[in-house]
Amino acid sequence: MLSARMRTVLGRCLGAAAVAAAWALAGCGHGNYTQEHLSAAEEKMAIMKSATEWEMARQSFLTGDFDKALKGVNRSLAISPKVAKSHVLKGRILMELSDLEGAIASFNEALVCDEKNVEATYHLGLVYERMLERDKALAQYQKASELDPQAPQYVIATAEMLIDLGRIDEARTVVESRTGAFANNAGVKQTLGHIAMLQDRKDDAVSLFNQARLLAPDDLTLIEDLTRAQVAAGKYGEAEANLSRLMAAEANAGRRDLKLMRARCLVEIDRPLEARELIIKLTQDDEGGSDVESWILLGNLSYSLKDANRTRLSAQRVIGLAPDRPEGYILRGLQQRRQGQYDAAAESFNEATKHDKTGNSLVLLGLAQRDMGNMSLAAASFREALNRDPSNAQAQRLLNSSVASVSTDD
Repeated sequence: MLSARMRTVLGRCLGAAAVAAAWALAGCGHGNYTQEHLSAAEEKMAIMKSATEWEMARQSFLTGDFDKALKGVNRSLAISPKVAKSHVLKGRILMELSDLEGAIASFNEALVCDEKNVEATYHLGLVYERMLERDKALAQYQKASELDPQAPQYVIATAEMLIDLGRIDEARTVVESRTGAFANNAGVKQTLGHIAMLQDRKDDAVSLFNQARLLAPDDLTLIEDLTRAQVAAGKYGEAEANLSRLMAAEANAGRRDLKLMRARCLVEIDRPLEARELIIKLTQDDEGGSDVESWILLGNLSYSLKDANRTRLSAQRVIGLAPDRPEGYILRGLQQRRQGQYDAAAESFNEATKHDKTGNSLVLLGLAQRDMGNMSLAAASFREALNRDPSNAQAQRLLNSSVASVSTDD
């Protein structure tokens, strides 16, 4: 039998054990709650870290540091692998690194995460376009336009791809069906202008490019498109004014094509001396020595200004640079004919006919033969010119005249 003291000690021990057990049980429940709380906090921190890595990767991408951007987006994906925009960013980075297959895989992964992700769809089209798989690119652009019908860039991309596929009428229909939604969008007007140029609707193109320019007056590409359309439509004075503005822009400093276009406009608006000064400068620099178009224009301009030396020089240079083109032989023949060297002129024009699919060189050959008094040969040349170009009114008129002359002589 236990003594009173022992019972007291034992009672205290049992009481302490009961309290410890109760704390232990309480501690178990509290631990579960704490663990859940910690898991949620860790998940939130992971999401924040993933977002931070993505943003840093995006900034690196925008600044052109693609290797750093790729490492950053990979870190973001390692934390949160099911975020569509991260796969899109990775695909865009891989495109810049010319890893097109990797880009396709990334964009497709983004679409697994979000099948309606318009950015992934559009950029997948861009990859296919770079790979010259135009039908696949078109399908993606069309899908992007359906996913976001309020975004004009997807309609424009669809139209441009249809143009590349030679489906120009269809491209026009696609864009015009959406002009109500994008009535004030410069890019849509510009695309319609390009389509008009391809359909030989030059005046419509001028109008459309002008509308685009008014919507985006500081966009030099629109001014250039407008200028080229004006030249094609014969609106040389308006084109020359726009060319002055284009050539004054720092981005266009030294552009020979614009200078050459301006020289042609100056010729057409009867300012030949200014045009000649501009063309002479174009032919005198290092690049100008081999610029066939500039030499042809200089030769034509010199001939019209009765500058025999420059005409001969231009003809010689064109023949040397482009012996398979007719222009050099024509220039040489024109100057020879002006100087009364009809036999030499006939030889030059005859050489030009070998490289000229039109009837123009044959008309000139016939004129030289007529100058020599050989009306039968002249009539044969005019007749051959008509065979090549039945709509050549000058050849028909000269042929009639030559035939009548031959009949009179007989």
